[in-house]
Amino acid sequence: MKGTDVLSNTTIEGLHTLRLQVMAAGVIEQREQPDYAALSFEDRLGLLVDRELLARSNRRLTRMLKTAKLKVPAVIENIDFRRPRGLERQTVLHLAECHWVNDHQAVLIVGPTGVGKTYLSCALAHSAIRHGHTALYLRAHGCSTSSQSPARMAGLHGSWPAGRALTSLSSMTS
Repeated sequence: MKGTDVLSNTTIEGLHTLRLQVMAAGVIEQREQPDYAALSFEDRLGLLVDRELLARSNRRLTRMLKTAKLKVPAVIENIDFRRPRGLERQTVLHLAECHWVNDHQAVLIVGPTGVGKTYLSCALAHSAIRHGHTALYLRAHGCSTSSQSPARMAGLHGSWPAGRALTSLSSMTS
C-alpha cells in the first residue's frame, strides 16, 4: 500500500509540474472515493481529462470576459423581449450566433436613453466571446476623445466597412 502511495504522490507532483492542477485534484478525489474503483481505467482517465478541459475553458472564458471590460454582466438569455423596445427576438438571437463577426460585419446599436443599448451590446459581446472571438467594450464618446481613431483602437483596417465607418465617425467628432 505504501508503494502505491509513493507512486500516486509522484504522479500528482508530475501533474502539478505539467500545470494540470485540476487533474491532480481529480486523481486525489478518485483515490479517496470508492465509487470510482468500479470504473475502468479509460473511464476514469476520461473523467480527469474532461474535468481539466472544462476548467481550462472556464478560465479562458473568465479571462476573455475580464479583458473585454464589459460594462454590465449581460447575457442574451436574460434579455426581456416582453418590454416594448423595438427589439425583434429573432434578430437578436441571430446576432447572438455571431455570423456577423465571421463575415467581418459590424453591429451599430442606437436608440434613446434607457432602452438597453449597453446591456444588448454587452450581451452580444459575451456571446461572441463564448463563440471563441475576442471583444472589447468601448463607448463611441470615449473613442472620439482619444488621440487614436476608433478604427485604430478597435484594430480595424480601412478596407473593412466598419473600419471606414468608424474612421468617418472619428473625423466627424474631432
